Amino acid sequence: MSEVLLEVDHLKKYFPITGGVFQRRVGDVKAVDDVSFTINKGESFGLVGESGCGKSTIGRTILRLLEKTEGKVIFNGQDIHKLSKEQMRGMRTKMQIVFQDPFSSLNPRIKVGEAIGEALLDHGLVRRKELKARVIETLQICGLADYHYDRYPHEFSGGQRQRIGIARALIMNPEFIVADEPVSALDVSIQAQIINLLSDLQRDKQLTYLFISHDLSVVEHLCDRIGVMYLGSMVEMASKDELFRNPLHPYTKALLSAIPVPDPTLKRERIVLKGDIPSPANPPSGCKFHTRCPLASDICKQEIPEYRNVGDNHFVACHFA
Repeated sequence: MSEVLLEVDHLKKYFPITGGVFQRRVGDVKAVDDVSFTINKGESFGLVGESGCGKSTIGRTILRLLEKTEGKVIFNGQDIHKLSKEQMRGMRTKMQIVFQDPFSSLNPRIKVGEAIGEALLDHGLVRRKELKARVIETLQICGLADYHYDRYPHEFSGGQRQRIGIARALIMNPEFIVADEPVSALDVSIQAQIINLLSDLQRDKQLTYLFISHDLSVVEHLCDRIGVMYLGSMVEMASKDELFRNPLHPYTKALLSAIPVPDPTLKRERIVLKGDIPSPANPPSGCKFHTRCPLASDICKQEIPEYRNVGDNHFVACHFA
């Protein structure tokens, strides 16, 4: 039986909409709307969906970079959002994030070695005279050289900067890393190198990942289980093999049909969704997906589908699954 490292329980994150002369609250953007899942130790859990579906907001709320609206985030048995400022500071060494944009996540005025090592000094984990050796060791683990220590971010390519971002997360020796679209800003050939690096690091250091992406073909290479998000809600969750072999939700089927096939002789039936994603400030009644779903009927417009286990820990929220 695998040990659960992270439990997300009925998590909600709403952003207030204000209006009028007195800037009163007139509504909410429901970025994350009642999402639950667990991640086991040593596992890679993939979170996929279109832009704006709430994936990154979940990652940041788990790390308490954003405060939750409702629900629980339990990491190693501790409710993250109940910890004091000092307790949370201690927890930061165990939970790290790799940001999406390798260009804006680094301070252009600070040398790479200092940027990677500053958190170690800040938390008092090493003495200053030991710092450089520790940073260089981490740089080399991430595929960079010792002479990169004294260079500035503008002297690196996009792929190298993302390696620096990974090194900055890794140097704290964390248990859990949120990888927020870490390869979406990179060329395809560089994407493969970063995915392989993340995979090697997980094996060597027994890391646990929450891997956020809009690209299912990338998630397939790295993740053990996958959750599919739509408009702030989880619509399907299953093991990687089960999800790719037997997708049940119409939205998941549409996402899978968009993956390019490397063989030009094979033709895959492309499912093109009609219409735009509704606003999370005013989501549709019933099933949120019914405005774009090819299977939608009257029940979909009126009743919210139950998010249920249909067997083998394959969860889906669809009336027709």
